[in-house]
Amino acid sequence: MIGGLALSFGAPLVLFGLLALPVIWWLLKLTPPRPQTETFPPLRILQEILKSEETPSKSPWWLTLLRLLLAALIIFALAAPTLNPRESQLSGDGPLTLLVDNGWASGSDWDARRAAAEGLIREAGDAGRLISLAFTAEGPSDDATPVEAATALERLAAAAPHPIPTDRAAAAERMATALAGNSAGSLVFLADGLDSAETASAARTLAALAPSQAIVYAPGIEGLVGLTGADNSTEALVVTAVRPAGGTEARTFALRAVDAQGREIGRAPLEFAAGAAAAEARFAIPVELRNDIARLEVDGASDAGGVRLVDDSFRRRRVALVSGESADVAQPLLSPLYYITRALEPYADLVRPDSADLAEAIPSLLERRPSVVVLADIGVLPETAEIALQKFVEDGGYLVRFAGPRLAATTGEDPLVPVRLRTGERQLGGAMSWAEPQKIAPLAPESPFAGIKVPEDVTVTRQILAEPSVDLADKTWASLVDGTPLVTAESLGAGTIVLFHVTAEATWSNLPISGAFVDMLRRIVTLSRASANTTDGRTAADSLPPYRILDGQGRLVGPGADVQPLQLVADGPQPVTLQNPPGLYGTEDGYIAHNLLPAGTELKPLPPLDLGAPVQTLGYGGEDAVDLTPWLFAAALVLFALDALALLWLNGAFSRIGTTLAKRRSAALPVIALVAAVALAASIDPGRAQTAETGAPASIDLPFDVEKAIEATETTHLAYVETGDAATDDISRAGLSGLSQYIAAKTALEPGDPIGVDIAADELAFYPIIYWPIDPAAPMPDQAAVSRIDAYMKQGGTVLFDVADDTLAGLSGGGVSAGQRRLRDILADLDIPPLEPVPSDHVLTKAFYIMGDFPGRHTGSELWVESLVRDADGASRPARGGDGVSSIMITANDLASAWAVDAQGLFLFPTDSSDPSQREYAYRAGVNIVMYVLTGNYKADQVHVPALLERLGQ
Repeated sequence: MIGGLALSFGAPLVLFGLLALPVIWWLLKLTPPRPQTETFPPLRILQEILKSEETPSKSPWWLTLLRLLLAALIIFALAAPTLNPRESQLSGDGPLTLLVDNGWASGSDWDARRAAAEGLIREAGDAGRLISLAFTAEGPSDDATPVEAATALERLAAAAPHPIPTDRAAAAERMATALAGNSAGSLVFLADGLDSAETASAARTLAALAPSQAIVYAPGIEGLVGLTGADNSTEALVVTAVRPAGGTEARTFALRAVDAQGREIGRAPLEFAAGAAAAEARFAIPVELRNDIARLEVDGASDAGGVRLVDDSFRRRRVALVSGESADVAQPLLSPLYYITRALEPYADLVRPDSADLAEAIPSLLERRPSVVVLADIGVLPETAEIALQKFVEDGGYLVRFAGPRLAATTGEDPLVPVRLRTGERQLGGAMSWAEPQKIAPLAPESPFAGIKVPEDVTVTRQILAEPSVDLADKTWASLVDGTPLVTAESLGAGTIVLFHVTAEATWSNLPISGAFVDMLRRIVTLSRASANTTDGRTAADSLPPYRILDGQGRLVGPGADVQPLQLVADGPQPVTLQNPPGLYGTEDGYIAHNLLPAGTELKPLPPLDLGAPVQTLGYGGEDAVDLTPWLFAAALVLFALDALALLWLNGAFSRIGTTLAKRRSAALPVIALVAAVALAASIDPGRAQTAETGAPASIDLPFDVEKAIEATETTHLAYVETGDAATDDISRAGLSGLSQYIAAKTALEPGDPIGVDIAADELAFYPIIYWPIDPAAPMPDQAAVSRIDAYMKQGGTVLFDVADDTLAGLSGGGVSAGQRRLRDILADLDIPPLEPVPSDHVLTKAFYIMGDFPGRHTGSELWVESLVRDADGASRPARGGDGVSSIMITANDLASAWAVDAQGLFLFPTDSSDPSQREYAYRAGVNIVMYVLTGNYKADQVHVPALLERLGQ
């Protein structure tokens, strides 16, 4: 013991090497002294050369201590020291009988359990004892025959926790069979801390083996939580959970609801009161988000018990709507389905029949597996439809019917209504009438509608009546203040039939236009299943293939070869076994959740066990042993590096290196100054450079490619957006190249070759205009790229959008094509002003040529620019944008194809018209656009020439 810490050595004889430390100290005394350095004069150096022979001087004391410590660390490392070594636990002789729990409760501390088992196996192996190893969550193939320690370690390394309950009795029987009546020797039970129904039987079997020593390892189970249920009610998702009984302290855990991609949807506290073994957590999140939940889990838990999978029963419900009316479209507010649709549309997928023939429509709707079928005022059903609906309800579906003239006029027995109905209806002013409209009575606490608040102004003026019966009150979900039923229901098989005794529209009652009607319908949809038949039409003899299963740490993984299909049973959930572990069974299109812990599960701590020998109870604490060998070698390596640095310092290497660096630094100063000056000059932004008076330095950041920037600014270049489509980019390049040649031939401007730009990465400020061909097949630019374009336009740049092979009628109304839709998507994220076709007095019409329109390869589209702002006198002027130039232009005349030429100067594409003047006017349109972008509104200022001349004449 050293300072309360245990220390052991795996090779203690190596410590005799410490006796060599005095010899090492003597050898270190022979270290020569540091050489003396003289810079000048030469005569002094010659005198030093002629010195007589000297004996080496002793090394500095700190260097000697450093080297002695280095040698000691190496010796200690070779001795294999271990801090807090594991104490010997086994006694006696005979085999080591090791029973290991690897059920679902072992996932959180499996590493500690395996480390404890490994230490026991190694200790038994060192003593020459055999090991009988058995796991409590394995099948009959788990062989407990005593083996050598090396084989037992291999089996232990291959073992893993399973997400199933333990079967300790079966494991103990396998162990007793393997020992064949021999003594168990040392019996060690590595438990998970929980009791089970087979624990007592397993203890009796193990005690019969007459062990000479009994040890039970039991972990702390205070943090163990199991999720036993999840109820997706109308108000909230309620999750029930249990913890081991006997907990006296209040504890709070965090529950997470995640979707199929692992994204967190919600989080709720799970609070256990002091002494309570059960608790609930409520996720008060919208129904739409609850439909996306795929699993519920305890935050930080690493076992299958802390995970609850959800299946299609949590998904958005599908509701089939069938109406007896035929004028739904002509008069929607009078349609029985109008208010139902408005109430359920945000919360359910609504489907309608494709045919008015109910014999075909209803079976066709049921093939789409709805959760609820709504019949609005349908009296007589065809036989085929009635049979199909009856089977639908018996399989678990909800049938909701609304009254109306048709249902009130039926005279025969109807098996698809919850109560027997009287012929005719009760209405205000009729034979069976009220003196005044009736209000709705408060909803009973036992009603499925409990908690729904009905407004005071909701009244009923007409209804169909139910024949009095003994069980009428039990079938009533809502009633009027006079006691007559308003909503009745009855179970049929696994499903339910619900009847509203009023119409689904506001002719018999104003209930459909109240919020209570919406809440009632949503409550019914919530009570229904995600599909009327959760087994997808299968019977108890059918089975579902495994889709995803939970592993021992509560993670969804692919099923292994030993996982069998899940047999469906009619009397309850299938038990969790090794062949049917918890998980999802079915296919990607539909599956059911097979969860570990059913409702009503109780977790009990492991009681004291009688194993036929005095039981020693231990915890998993041997895993804190630390092997110091690698740490000592690492420390020795650090000291070796310090020793090498010390030698360099004593020999003057550092001073020589410093002198060399100083000389090189002085020689490099002019070069560094020149490079810094060039970089500073290239990085100065004239628009942002600070004046000398402010004293603020200019920015020296270079957020662009310097070489490309130099190329772009040496001369004027027309730019185009690289769309990613090679053909489109080639047309843009050829078109702008042809336009640049035409501009050079007709004007004083000589543009350079066109440059393609990546709007997401390249600097755009170097180009006065950017041509952007809109291709609906090209990828949509991301938000960052569109933001860069927006900044470019705000800073004075112009973007010419060309929706090739399209028209721009959609900008002023009419149909919308795919290209226009893509253009609208792009413009939706741009801060642009109102647009208009180029007016006749716009600067663009006289920037270089006098033009009335701007054709390209096509002539059917106008050129759109920023709207002009007219002054008080009605004079027009270009819209102000940057330097007075419109920041956006839009056309659909395919300008680039009209301008495009090949290397020989030949045109690549024909124009719509055979008249060669169309291409000439297309080039002139391009010249006017470029000149307008480069020169701004200088031509517009010519309107002031008469006033200027008059002033000069004065």
